[in-house]
Amino acid sequence: MKIKKTYSNAFWTALYSTFVISLTIFLITYFYLHTPIKFSHFVIYNAIVFAFTFLIFQYRLEKFIYQRIKKIYESVSLLDSSDFNQTSITSDIDALSREVQKFAENKQEQIKNLTLREGYRREFLGNVSHELKTPLFTVQGYLLTLADGAINDKNVSQKYLERANKGVDRLIAIVKDLDLISKLESADLNLNKQPFNIIELIKGVFELLEMKAKKRNISLLLDQQYDYPIMVIGDIERYEQVLTNLIVNSIKYGKINGTTIVGLKIEKNKVLVKIKDNGEGISDENQARIFERFYRVDQSRSREQGGSGLGLSIVKHIIEAHNEQIFVKSKLYKGSEFSFSIEKAENI
Repeated sequence: MKIKKTYSNAFWTALYSTFVISLTIFLITYFYLHTPIKFSHFVIYNAIVFAFTFLIFQYRLEKFIYQRIKKIYESVSLLDSSDFNQTSITSDIDALSREVQKFAENKQEQIKNLTLREGYRREFLGNVSHELKTPLFTVQGYLLTLADGAINDKNVSQKYLERANKGVDRLIAIVKDLDLISKLESADLNLNKQPFNIIELIKGVFELLEMKAKKRNISLLLDQQYDYPIMVIGDIERYEQVLTNLIVNSIKYGKINGTTIVGLKIEKNKVLVKIKDNGEGISDENQARIFERFYRVDQSRSREQGGSGLGLSIVKHIIEAHNEQIFVKSKLYKGSEFSFSIEKAENI
C-alpha cells in the first residue's frame, strides 16, 4: 500500500528532529549537569518527542498544501474553488497533481463543447433568420407592388396575390414545423399508438407523392411483392409524416430518371424500414449534422427545392419519441439510404 509522501516526510523530519533534540539533551545532562538519564526514560521521552513532532509537522504540511492548492483553484477564473471543497482533500502531491490535471481537462472539454454549441447556435439563428426573412420579404414586395397600384390590373393582381399566398404558406409551414419540434423536444406531444399495416401506409405515401416523383421521372418502388400485411405499432399519422419527409427528400435529391426503393427487414420484435435512392449522396462530414434544424448540405440548391429545412429534424424527433432509432448510410454521388426501426405488433 502506497504511503503518502507527506507521511514519509513527516516521519523522517520527526526522526531527525528527535535525534537532534535527544542528542542535545543528552549532551547537556551528561557533560554539564552530570546527571545520568535512565534508558527507559530516554526511550519514552524520545517516543513522545517523535510523536508530537510527527503530528505537528503533518498537520502543518497538509494545511499548507490545502491552502496553496485552494489558491491555485481560486487564481484561475475558469475553476471554482467550491468544486475543490466538494472533494476529499489529500496531501499526496502526486494525487493532487492528477486531480488538478483531471479537473483542468474536464473544464477544457466543457469549454470546447460550449464553443461548439455556441457556433451551432449562431448558425441556427442565422438559418432561422434567413428562412423567415426570404418569404417575408417576398410577401412584402408583392403587397407593396399591389398597394402602389398594381392591384387595379386584374391579371397582375391575381398573379401577385397567388405568389404572396405561397410565401405566407411557407411561413406557416416553418412555424408549424418549429412548433412540432418544440413539442417533441418537451415531450408535450401525445402519440396515438395503435397497430397498423406498414405496407398499406407506404403505398399510401407513394400515391400521395406520385405526381411529385413524375416531375423528375423517379419511380417509387417496394423492394419486393408483399402478399401479407406487416403489422407494426406506433402513431400512424406521425409515421406517415416520417415516410413522406424521407421519400420527398429522395425525390428532391435523387437522380432524374432514377428510383426510390422502400424495403423492409423483419426481425424478432422490430421492423426496419429502409428508403434508398440513387441520387447525389451525402459526404461523411455532413452526415453527422443532417438532422440538425435548418442544416442544409447544399445551401443554394436546397433552398431552390423549397421546404422548411426542418424535415429531417422532425423525422429524428418523431422516431426518438417512439423510443426507436434512425440511421443513414450514404456515399457522395452514389445515393443514400435512410432507415428507421419501428415496433412490430404481435400476431392479432
